[in-house]
Amino acid sequence: MSAFLHRLTHLWPGVPLALGSAVLFGLTTPLAKALLGRFDPQLLAGALYLGAGLGLAGFHLARRAVGLPASEAPLRRADGPWLAAVVFFGGFLGPLLLMTGLSATSAANASLLLNLEGLATMAIAWLVFRENVDARLFAGAMAILAGAVVLSWQGRGLALDRGALLVAGACLAWGIDNNLTRKLSSADPAPIAAIKGLAAGSVNVLAALARGAEPPGMAFVGAAALVGLFGVGVSLVLYILALRRLGAARTGAYFALAPFIGALASLVFLHERPTAQLLVAGALMALGLWPHLAERHDHAHVHDAIEHEHAHVHDEHHRHSHDGPVTEPHSHPHRHEKLVHSHRHYPDSHHRHSHG
Repeated sequence: MSAFLHRLTHLWPGVPLALGSAVLFGLTTPLAKALLGRFDPQLLAGALYLGAGLGLAGFHLARRAVGLPASEAPLRRADGPWLAAVVFFGGFLGPLLLMTGLSATSAANASLLLNLEGLATMAIAWLVFRENVDARLFAGAMAILAGAVVLSWQGRGLALDRGALLVAGACLAWGIDNNLTRKLSSADPAPIAAIKGLAAGSVNVLAALARGAEPPGMAFVGAAALVGLFGVGVSLVLYILALRRLGAARTGAYFALAPFIGALASLVFLHERPTAQLLVAGALMALGLWPHLAERHDHAHVHDAIEHEHAHVHDEHHRHSHDGPVTEPHSHPHRHEKLVHSHRHYPDSHHRHSHG
């Protein structure tokens, strides 16, 4: 048993973080569906994101107010341009394009097209940021996405109308957002997720109110905010932490399981019946998940000398000394000397080298 567990150590904690993010986001779907009877759809989207933003902002401020030690690296001025780009693509442009597209195309069309976000995330990670991928991982990712397509298929053809192009544009914006967020993944994820939640929530709430949407009672607004805090906010924090350890392509592949998790939750919470569609999607996703869990990426590689800051423990990549005792994990600016070695790794914050 110990030998088997040792073989799985490379999966920890990146894979559980990515799967945890997918579970929380997937559970949001049936819970939001239960709230839709009281909400305008766009207003509900805004309430979910505002709940995430306000909740995480409150947590971050409370943590600082009581003087709790922070193990995460703070956002720095140099992170400003990346954060602005993430907020623009993920918090403003993506939601705006989606809501505009939904008004000009069918819900069935949009649900199919939303699977393009996972494809866009992986394609940008592989083609632009040069994250390593082999044929087995690529096939696995495509199987997961095929399962998501099967799950969202509603028996109608895909119409490439103006609304469809806008929804596809939203997916591209979120794919860019997911990859740019990797640039911030060394910093504390709570304020990053709070800022994105506040931006996306404000856009949707203001747009919905401008259309004349009527807000429901405060009890339903509070319920939506609570669902958003965990299903959007905490999920995004886990996603950023997974990005730090797995890179954008692999995190995106695990996160693509969210629709299937949501469908399974609907069987329990909404007493829906399992369908052949769900079984086929589950089989495809299980088939696609296995190559990711069984991945063994191991080769001699070079770590160039670098100075940066992030939460870390003293491991084979962090052998610097300290003046006095420290807690684990901890964060401070530190320098890595040039290092050449070989071990199993993902394209995390210390392994973003290129491959031939």
